[in-house]
Amino acid sequence: MKILIRKKNFITKVIRKTTFISIVIMMIFVLVASNEITHNQLGRTAQPLNVCLTTDSLACKDTSKEITLKPFIPDPKLNEQQRFLSVISQKLPTIPQPGTYEYTLLRTYGAVFVNQDVGIKLPQKDIFANEQETQQFQATLTMGHVDNTNDCYLQKSAADALNKARIQEHIPLKSGYGSGDCTRTFNTNLRFWHKYANNQILTKVQQGKEIKILGLVAPPGTSQHLWGLAIDLRVGTKEQRKALNQNGWFQTVENDVPHWTYVGLPEENLPLFGFNKQVIRGITYWITPL
Repeated sequence: MKILIRKKNFITKVIRKTTFISIVIMMIFVLVASNEITHNQLGRTAQPLNVCLTTDSLACKDTSKEITLKPFIPDPKLNEQQRFLSVISQKLPTIPQPGTYEYTLLRTYGAVFVNQDVGIKLPQKDIFANEQETQQFQATLTMGHVDNTNDCYLQKSAADALNKARIQEHIPLKSGYGSGDCTRTFNTNLRFWHKYANNQILTKVQQGKEIKILGLVAPPGTSQHLWGLAIDLRVGTKEQRKALNQNGWFQTVENDVPHWTYVGLPEENLPLFGFNKQVIRGITYWITPL
């Protein structure tokens, strides 16, 4: 008799526990359904957390509703060069030493490394050795189409920002149509170099004896166009420049008039990130402080 009572009590406990678990599961299902939370949404919420856990480049803020990423803001007490280097050190594994070829290239083309857009991907170095390295990097990019062009593509955030500017104002590509104005292959970069320069000039650039050529054409494997963050445009009015600046696009390569770089920052914030404003022949350039 006692054994039967114990069995009955055990069965009752099991039923109660199973019922409790079922109720909890049902409540969770109802809550999820009522808030229209999907699997993809949960995945997107988890993604920023993974970024926070795996990198020190961005500070994270955890709220009861969502996890947001804060951009890296340099210490305003630092000088211009220190502020710029503190930002790009969050992006580049190694900062080149002053006087090196890599440092010269970083000074000329390194503006993109301040970009705080989490959708932008930056290279781990400022020189690609060949077409294979270039293709390997470009294969990892999320690309976007530049509206009203045949085959002009940029990294998606850059393309979206450019498309917004071109809605505000008519801003044609330099060539009017060509993909060469946008993201380029290593071989295209090489072809442009040979159009304006040669191996002897490249040697002088590597030795630090020639830098003016960098405002005309980028040496092989070094162009911002390889990273999907630059475009050549025909810009001639203040309204066009204003539209581009309002959407994060600036001229950052001194004397390269058609060349525009996607920095992704408001113009008023550029000095905070160390940029120097220089007006040359009526054109405003934002130059790195290196």
